[in-house]
Amino acid sequence: MDNLDYRALAVLDAVVSQGSFEKAALALGISQSAVSQRIKALEDAAGRLLIVRGQPAVPTGLGQRLVSHHRNVKLMEASLDIDLGNKISMPEISLAVDAASLATWFPLSLPPLLSPPRCQLHVQQAAPEMALHLVREGSVFACVAAGTAEPQANGPQVTPLGRMRYVCVATKVFANHWFGDGFIADAVQLAPAVVSDRDMMNGFLQQVLGMRGSYPHHTLPLSAASNECIFGSLAYGLMPLAQVSSALADERLVDLAPDFYVDVPLHWHAWNLDTPFTRALSEQIIATARRYLLPA
Repeated sequence: MDNLDYRALAVLDAVVSQGSFEKAALALGISQSAVSQRIKALEDAAGRLLIVRGQPAVPTGLGQRLVSHHRNVKLMEASLDIDLGNKISMPEISLAVDAASLATWFPLSLPPLLSPPRCQLHVQQAAPEMALHLVREGSVFACVAAGTAEPQANGPQVTPLGRMRYVCVATKVFANHWFGDGFIADAVQLAPAVVSDRDMMNGFLQQVLGMRGSYPHHTLPLSAASNECIFGSLAYGLMPLAQVSSALADERLVDLAPDFYVDVPLHWHAWNLDTPFTRALSEQIIATARRYLLPA
């Protein structure tokens, strides 16, 4: 596309962010017809559909790439404002982060980034596959994702952060009731587990007990698994060691299989966008992860 209309790109960005033409018009302070006209002009110039009209309105692949381009330009403009001594704008930076990181080390990386505020940070929780999809399509600048990772040509840069260790825990009351004879297969066939990642729990039970097949369990997000089920003596389950270490130390929880654990490697996937905001963000998040995670 020649001679991109950046005012129209701002409208496209607003439609994607707000989820509708009407809400984008309200956010921008223009009429809904003006929003429609600018999107139509962009689509005519591109020769392709950029927005799938619906509830919500969602971008096509090209539409998302144009939105990502517009946001990157805004970040670079903010960087120039600093160099020129102009009033600093507050660019938006979007991230996707896994639940375990959000519950443990990731919030510790925020104070240096947000005080003083230098950007508008938007963080969403996402499982590994979704986080990688979001960063590769440009919906987010970067993500923290679990699993093995190999850099892809023309893709985001990949930096190892460390290993998140999971241990199998329960309250003493629960353990005494269900595992009085130890963490054995017969007891696991009866005791309710709480599972946030079924593959992880299946692998753990196979590693510890050689078990394959079904076992009673509830499936809940990590936060609910911890706060409501495990600490409430309703179930046992795998939890990040960093999240339960103090509860293990004061014996509110017990490790059901002390010689066994699951280590999950985490990586930082980020586009190579060299601005003060993105550089500081990447450096701070990587440094914080490496202080609190086990070495990669």
